[in-house]
Amino acid sequence: MPVVKVLNQEGSIVKDLELNDDIFGVEANMQVVYDVVNAERAAKRQGTHDTKGRSEVSGGGKKPWRQKGTGRARQGTIRAPQWRGGGIVFGPTPRSYAVKCNKKAVKLAKKCLLSNRLSLNKLVVVEDFNLESFKTKEFVQVLNNLKAEGKVVVALANENTNVTIAANNIPNVYVQNYSHLSVYDLINADMFILTEEAVKKYEEELK
Repeated sequence: MPVVKVLNQEGSIVKDLELNDDIFGVEANMQVVYDVVNAERAAKRQGTHDTKGRSEVSGGGKKPWRQKGTGRARQGTIRAPQWRGGGIVFGPTPRSYAVKCNKKAVKLAKKCLLSNRLSLNKLVVVEDFNLESFKTKEFVQVLNNLKAEGKVVVALANENTNVTIAANNIPNVYVQNYSHLSVYDLINADMFILTEEAVKKYEEELK
């Protein structure tokens, strides 16, 4: 079983924590990760785009001129696509972009990313966050103690208002409850910082 060091807010080692091999020791399956991210991004599209076809635009009804004898091309309506103000040909219409994605695939994708960051030494487990206030500089000091680099996702097990507010002004740092983190959120981060309780929650829910 993989073992990780549990740190406190000062960056000192508190204890060792054994991780579940079925969650944090999974071989990377990037195809599953791609499929899940593709489904999550597709679900964010509203699909409310719409254009009017020739049957929906106003005007028309009467034939502009007689069929023969004018020397001009025959026309049936001034709302045909080639006319100014006419209908749009093959324009977008409201639709759903939803892509089917199984819950097992989502779980596997999260396991792959957690395992990947652990293997790259980009996963840090913190005993807990206890900030006296919601000042940004206080949380920045904690991140410096933990040697956080690049884009960082901080996964909490329970709501922590001080940490959430303190992180709002820090670029490339995203604080969220572990259950609300999507696969897209995880793959977009270089480093994961998890509370010890969040690790246990992941092990319970992803098994």
